[in-house]
Amino acid sequence: MSESEIAVGALAARPARAHQFENADQQSAASSLGMWTFLATEIMFFGGLFAGYEVYRSHYLAAFEAGSRLLDARFGVTNTAILIASSLTMAMAVHSAQTGKRRALVSYLFLTMLLGVAFLGIKFTFEWSRDYVEHLIPGFGFGPVGENLEIIQRHNALVPQVQLFFCFYFFMTGMHALHMIVGLGILLVLLLAARRGEYSPDHFAPVENSGLYWHFVDIVWIFLFPLLYLIGGRY
Repeated sequence: MSESEIAVGALAARPARAHQFENADQQSAASSLGMWTFLATEIMFFGGLFAGYEVYRSHYLAAFEAGSRLLDARFGVTNTAILIASSLTMAMAVHSAQTGKRRALVSYLFLTMLLGVAFLGIKFTFEWSRDYVEHLIPGFGFGPVGENLEIIQRHNALVPQVQLFFCFYFFMTGMHALHMIVGLGILLVLLLAARRGEYSPDHFAPVENSGLYWHFVDIVWIFLFPLLYLIGGRY
C-alpha cells in the first residue's frame, strides 16, 4: 500500500468537512481567510514596533548606529541563513502534504523544527549570553566598557540613548523569538499528525496555513536583521 493510500485511509473515518460548510473548497477558503486575517493583526502588531523604532532612530541616529556596532553581526547573518533554509524546508513540507508524500512531509517538518531550534539556540546560548556578559542588557548593569565604550565615544553617542536602542533590540528580537517558540509548537503538532497519516492531497490546509505563519515569522526577521545589525554600515 502506498503512502498516499495509507493517508487517505486514515482520513476515511473522519468527515471531509465541518457541517457549517457547503463543500471542502469552501472550508479550505475559510481556513485560509482566517489565517490571513490573523497575519494581518500580526502585521499591525509588529508594524507598531517598527514605527516606534523608526521614530526614535530618526531622533538618535548616532546612538542607534553605535548600539548596532556593539552587536555581533555574525550571529545575525548565521540566523538569517538558518531561517531562509527553514522557509525552504517548510515550503517543501507543504508541497509534500499536497502531493500525499507522508515520509517526505515528516522529514521536512522535522528539518524545519531542527532549524528553528538552531536559531533559538544561537540566540539564547551564544548571542544573548554574550550581551549579558558585556553589560548590554538594559536594567542589568547596562554600561558598555572597553572597546564597546570607545565605539560609543567615537560616534558622540550618549549611553542612555544607546540603552534605548537595546530596549528596542531585546523587545523586538524577544517577541520574534516568542513567535518562533509558538511556531515550533505548531510544527510539533503537525509532525505528530503527519506520522499518523492525517494529511493527504484532499486534506492539507493545516500544513499550508502553518506554513504561512512560519514564513511570516521568517519575513519579520528579514526586516529585523538590517534594522538592528546593519545601521550605518560596517567597517
